[in-house]
Amino acid sequence: MRVLLTGHLGYLGTVMAPILSAAGHDVLGLDSGLFAGSILGEVPADPKGLAVDLRDVQPEHLAGFDAVIHLAALSNDPLGSLAPQLTYDINHTASTRLARLAKDAGVSRFLYASTCSVYGTAGDALVAEDAPLRPVTPYAESKVLVEDDLRALADEDFSPVFLRNATAFGFSPRLRADIVLNNLVGHAVLTGTVRVMSDGTPWRPLVHARDIAGAFAEALVVPREAVHNRAFNVGTEVNNLTVAQIAQHVVEAVPGSELLITGESGPDPRSYRVDFSAIRAAMPNYRASWSVPDGARELAEKYVASGLTADGFANDFVRLAVLNRRLAAGSLGADLRVAQANA
Repeated sequence: MRVLLTGHLGYLGTVMAPILSAAGHDVLGLDSGLFAGSILGEVPADPKGLAVDLRDVQPEHLAGFDAVIHLAALSNDPLGSLAPQLTYDINHTASTRLARLAKDAGVSRFLYASTCSVYGTAGDALVAEDAPLRPVTPYAESKVLVEDDLRALADEDFSPVFLRNATAFGFSPRLRADIVLNNLVGHAVLTGTVRVMSDGTPWRPLVHARDIAGAFAEALVVPREAVHNRAFNVGTEVNNLTVAQIAQHVVEAVPGSELLITGESGPDPRSYRVDFSAIRAAMPNYRASWSVPDGARELAEKYVASGLTADGFANDFVRLAVLNRRLAAGSLGADLRVAQANA
């Protein structure tokens, strides 16, 4: 297939692009470059791409594609809380507009990166795709809104698929340090302490970045009737863990580190365990294979081998820190458009 991959210069896109190419797809990226420079270790070999803000996509950018994989977004809760209106403008309005343009251009399959955080405050029970959606942040709310909009666009020629990723982990050359396992391992390697600021009791479902990429690659090629206009949780039940359990796996992966649960941030209302049986049934060739212990060991080894520093960890690989630095330097406008990006 000829595939347009939005967000190809991000944490997940940098992992996904070579996996799609290795499967034989012709991949073109689209990214404004907000986090293109957040690189740890070897510079990745990126596919060809368009330097275009998601809000500025034009009909001609969608011409000739068989499928769109839409990853681009303001991608975590602190960013959404910092600029909730921009979160809705980018994550909701621009995403729905992209889907409409794709449909008009004759794109047949539209794979949307949603999130398991749409379940929000589900608690201890396993939640499947038909569970009530209880988003508690602008980021998660925007994902629910896009899913609703895309369902309304579905028809016999346009198949949206909603891939609700569990919380990502694992090494990417464009690292993110502001997601739970990546963050805890970094602090363990750099300080010797695995610091948990909640009480450690909330449940989190986790999934490796490569397993996310595998799910999207499989969703591209399975029969239309298996995935048309459906949502799928992406991950594995093995990785439904409490924050305290995740932290303990980090202690085991980083020799000499110790666990410190402070509870200083107070209770976290986001707690959910997820059922992943639907994706296994619809995509028999797909299985999420990375465990949290394996991911913690991978991250520890990569951090050490790549020479991770405390300054880089805090300032180069935390989304909010990168945006604040670029805003101060003038390479971003107040609307988060990259100064040199053009359509």
